[in-house]
Amino acid sequence: MTRSIGDFGLIGLAVMGQNLILNAADHGFTVIAFNRTVAKVDRFTANEAKGKSVVGAHSIEEFVQKLKKPRRMMLLVQAGKAVDDFIEQLLGAGIEQGDIIIDGGNSHYPDTTRRTKYLLSKGIRFVGAGVSGGEEGARYGPSIMPGGNEEAWPYIKDVFQSIAAKSDGEPCCEWVGDEGAGHYVKMVHNGIEYGDMQLISEAYDIMKRGLGLSGKEIGDVFAKWNKGVLDSFLIEITRDIMYFNDDDGTPLVEKILDAAGQKGTGKWTAINALDLGMPVTLIGEAVFARCLSAIKAERGRAAKVLDGPKPEFSGNKEEFIANLEQALYASKIISYAQGFMLIQQAGKEYSWKFNKPEIALMWRGGCIIRSVFLKDITHAFRQNPDLENLLFDDFFNKAIHKAQPGWRDIVSKGALWGIPTPAFSTALSFYDGYRTKDLPANLLQAQRDYFGAHTFRIKPEFAREKYPEGQDIHVNWTGRGGNVSASTYTA
Repeated sequence: MTRSIGDFGLIGLAVMGQNLILNAADHGFTVIAFNRTVAKVDRFTANEAKGKSVVGAHSIEEFVQKLKKPRRMMLLVQAGKAVDDFIEQLLGAGIEQGDIIIDGGNSHYPDTTRRTKYLLSKGIRFVGAGVSGGEEGARYGPSIMPGGNEEAWPYIKDVFQSIAAKSDGEPCCEWVGDEGAGHYVKMVHNGIEYGDMQLISEAYDIMKRGLGLSGKEIGDVFAKWNKGVLDSFLIEITRDIMYFNDDDGTPLVEKILDAAGQKGTGKWTAINALDLGMPVTLIGEAVFARCLSAIKAERGRAAKVLDGPKPEFSGNKEEFIANLEQALYASKIISYAQGFMLIQQAGKEYSWKFNKPEIALMWRGGCIIRSVFLKDITHAFRQNPDLENLLFDDFFNKAIHKAQPGWRDIVSKGALWGIPTPAFSTALSFYDGYRTKDLPANLLQAQRDYFGAHTFRIKPEFAREKYPEGQDIHVNWTGRGGNVSASTYTA
């Protein structure tokens, strides 16, 4: 009879899976490893995992039998059908009520919600855990965002918080919420990642085309920024990329085809923001910027027939670069403010109780968007867990006001030079819209009522008998056949 010796089991031996297994073994857990291609199990245990507390399984049944109860089983397989297939295989391999299945892949949160409910009906606890940090994070400490059936948390907490990254001694892993909440937070994390990468790329483009800096000079700027308010993983790796030369001594980055790929998580974030009616503009623009980059051949044809201004810089370069740093910092503040607005709205929509300080903490280490900046966000939400928006926090309020002159200078220079800055620009437009008490949406409502009788509501200060406050009103804008009527149309 097979002995139950495993503390934790993991299915999927791609690099992420292998590294998480080694990470768990380093922290004193005996890990059972399985892969659909069984030969890979033997290679892994005989090489990378040799001498570690890692035991291979050659079938799903053996995998299940070797795990202690309640069984803690993690899937790191391709999102979608593969997850559902392995769940069914585990159900047929003798798992029991109270056992725990964890999906650590990049699953779409509605799938996680569905799986949580499905497995609950069978007495199995399901967890959807967002894992961020790439291969290195998986090996030495990722950010982990678990959600799903909360009954599972006490049983997996020791494993997850042991293998997670630490920030000021605190693990970058905490329970996120019910059903698909964990994968939802990972989705927003990835959307913010899209935004950060786009902002950095725009800063690079401005320095290259606007200032005419070399790759080495741009790398030096990023190196300096990484010692200040922009200190982060993405700034750090951008510095390294700018310093990396090909065999001929020229920057390799300049030889890379400018057609960005994407796996869909940024798009999911933008779509969900539209579904929830939240103005997460920066992530949306970052997704569209990748889409624009992807039509490389068409852009090549357009470049031959569409003209525009040529960048001509005059002035103090150091002062301009300082303004660029402030523009990047301010735009990042907007991006994270929008991300937390979306998380807050999702909590209301899906009845998930998000812990915003803990989410910020989970992103402080291990993950791709980790940065010093997130310590300030953690502090803001710990100081006021009901903070309506990051821009209302004193620290960020002062920072955004300090950054404004430089931010506006950069966006205007981009427009005058013909250098696209969709992320910088939309961040500033959001800021100006958010601080505007009266937007021109009144005209939009009048137009909608004119052509489609969609109705409008009157401002409280102008309410009277003819235009009652709080009621949907329709006006015959041509003045023919009547004038005003209260309506049951929804605006």
